[in-house]
Amino acid sequence: MHEPDLPPPTGTRAAFFAGVRAAALAPSMVLGASYVGFGSFVSAHGLGLDYAMFNTLTAWALPGQLAVTELYLAGSGLLAIALAVALANMRLAPMTVVMMPVVHMPGRPTWRIYAAANYVAVTCWAMTMMTAPRLAREDRLAWFVGCAIMLWGASLAGTAVGFYAAELLPRPLTLALVFLNPLYFMLLFLQDLRDRARLNALVFGAALGAPLHLLTPEWGLLLAGVAGGTLAAYVSRRARARAG
Repeated sequence: MHEPDLPPPTGTRAAFFAGVRAAALAPSMVLGASYVGFGSFVSAHGLGLDYAMFNTLTAWALPGQLAVTELYLAGSGLLAIALAVALANMRLAPMTVVMMPVVHMPGRPTWRIYAAANYVAVTCWAMTMMTAPRLAREDRLAWFVGCAIMLWGASLAGTAVGFYAAELLPRPLTLALVFLNPLYFMLLFLQDLRDRARLNALVFGAALGAPLHLLTPEWGLLLAGVAGGTLAAYVSRRARARAG
């Protein structure tokens, strides 16, 4: 369903709280539930709540957090852990490069953009890319920060709940909760199927995912994303050229 244009917030404070409200219900509940799985995972392996909370507070990227925890438990060295986390979170770099020009306000201090870039995560990135273009440019960065902080807080809360509820929840359920967030991320992009480029990217990526995983389990997901997105961009460019 196509979401109608939002009324423009009146000033930075209003934009910030508009972002908080946008993230306060379903997005926060889904992301928080995913972090219940992470907190339970940490508790089940004998690590402390301080480790779990510090990990979420500083990393806030579930694949990277799972990678660093598994490698730490396996006794891997610091260099190996740093490399694994960097590779797991590499997907955030192009997302940041794409989003920052959308929320940047010319004439404002550059440090604000660098600071805000640390809050880029999958869910708030998707929500901002769908919402920011319909907001006044001066309101976009504040909206993004409000949305991100709300989701960050929900992640911390979910981590704590999962840690203390580890003994109460079945292990298969806690592991399944980790996959809620990527599923929600996909559903966000399926809200408006009239965006042909977005639809093509999802279809091509899904079609290529299984065969590429069988070909190379280590790189299959990355190759499917790159190939699917590239193919979707090519198809969309050809369609615009024919229409023009």
